[in-house]
Amino acid sequence: MIAWLRSLFKGLYRISSVLIFLLLWEIAPRLGIVDAIFLPPFSQVAVAFWQLIITGELFTHISISLLRSLLGFSLGLSVAIPLGLLIGWFKGFEHFIDPLVQTFRQTSTLALFPVFILLFGIGEISKVAVIFWGVQWAVLLNTISGVKNVDPLLIKAAKSLGISKFSLFIKVILPASMPSILTGVRLSATHSILVLIAAEMLGANAGLGYLLFFAEANFLIPKMYAAIITMSLMGLIVNYSLVSLEKRVLKWKEELPSGT
Repeated sequence: MIAWLRSLFKGLYRISSVLIFLLLWEIAPRLGIVDAIFLPPFSQVAVAFWQLIITGELFTHISISLLRSLLGFSLGLSVAIPLGLLIGWFKGFEHFIDPLVQTFRQTSTLALFPVFILLFGIGEISKVAVIFWGVQWAVLLNTISGVKNVDPLLIKAAKSLGISKFSLFIKVILPASMPSILTGVRLSATHSILVLIAAEMLGANAGLGYLLFFAEANFLIPKMYAAIITMSLMGLIVNYSLVSLEKRVLKWKEELPSGT
């Protein structure tokens, strides 16, 4: 019983900051501290959120956004991870391509969205393309860093056993760089949602970005905040899901003897 109460209080403590924020959100407009027209009480936003759920409108927009995000994200990983492994492993290739990589990664993703529209039109391809571009850099740079920062003692120990270069890469370099790669994947996953929302606000007829833009344009303020909350919840779910996956994939690190 005591253990259950401790778990309950611990859980409440973890979410106490969120509860306090929502309470302030509810009270401030009602007391006139902020204009209720532009920041309605949280209860009104909750009602709008519930209406989006029961009508099914919210799930329609979420599914469309998730499909776009997943497609662009998957394509981005399929390029960024192999390229990062190559750049991190082959120094000659790194010296050749690094100036181009540094130039591209400094270019704003959303600044290129008009270019993608010109190349691919205003349909789905341009939105997937902007996500594909936006998710590249965190994964790419983390993959390069992971490969280059592998413990040299591990490499020397493997070479002393007469391991081939290919086996060294597969059995030593890739597993040792996996934590850094997964960190880049987690950062890129949440970034892909943010980029997509912005792209949908600029040109779409469905999706969370479109829902946000439509609500703002028609002065449906509670609905607009409901869309923003949905985006935040999506980001949290994606982040914690990837954290859980990362722990499962890297479980072998926890099982290593101390001092290894």
